[in-house]
Amino acid sequence: MLLAIDIGNTNIVIGGIDDGGKIAFEARIATDRIKTSDQYGAEIKGMLGLFDIKPQDIDDCIISSVVPPVFNSVRTGVMKVTGKAPMVVGPGLKTGLNIQMDTPSQVGSDRIVIAVAALAEYEPPLTLLDLGTATTIEVVGKGSTYLGGCIIPGVRISLEALTSRTAQLPGISLDRPKKVIGKNTVDCMRSGIMYGTAAMLDGMLDRVEEELGFSTTVVATGGMAQFIVPLCRREIRLERDLLLKGLNIIYQKNKKS
Repeated sequence: MLLAIDIGNTNIVIGGIDDGGKIAFEARIATDRIKTSDQYGAEIKGMLGLFDIKPQDIDDCIISSVVPPVFNSVRTGVMKVTGKAPMVVGPGLKTGLNIQMDTPSQVGSDRIVIAVAALAEYEPPLTLLDLGTATTIEVVGKGSTYLGGCIIPGVRISLEALTSRTAQLPGISLDRPKKVIGKNTVDCMRSGIMYGTAAMLDGMLDRVEEELGFSTTVVATGGMAQFIVPLCRREIRLERDLLLKGLNIIYQKNKKS
């Protein structure tokens, strides 16, 4: 079994992928910059046990990370648990992407992983949305060409900024708003955050395609996607497991025979 790990700013996604490419399990633990490798190792071992997976069942491991302070702790923790040195997504690995950016090495590894996974499922040109800690938009053109994108404050970051900088606005849950025009403070905030994000995505997608000069297939992933995408007017394909699928594809492209 392949152990696939993506270290994000809020959560670390841990998945097990069997030899047939099927995702056997998926779990999340909180990203914590002060945890030691021993603590991460214990958490990862505990997650494996939760799904009746033994460390000796892990044949290999791959890691992508956008949180440098956490990466070494997780990597060392994985090595302590599995005895395997993980493959790391970064420069030098084969991805099949032609990255047309000013500094290709600065493209987040999670962006690359999602693009690789989407290309395995859909024909380009593609516009990919990842609604996590940040909301990102990336464009992949024909010939698997990574053209660039946009980075926007995420839904929860926007809500936290709103509640922390205003004296009379409370913390709220991000449930689906009943109406656009709210009748109380909580409903007004919920409408602004949820419908506002959906409208922003609709508008950004229009501008992206206007700049490209052609339409694209739009695919969304990330923790907030399931809540925001149904509120959008554009046709958007929702994909839950692009990160794990992409990690498996990159591993298969680069594993030693």
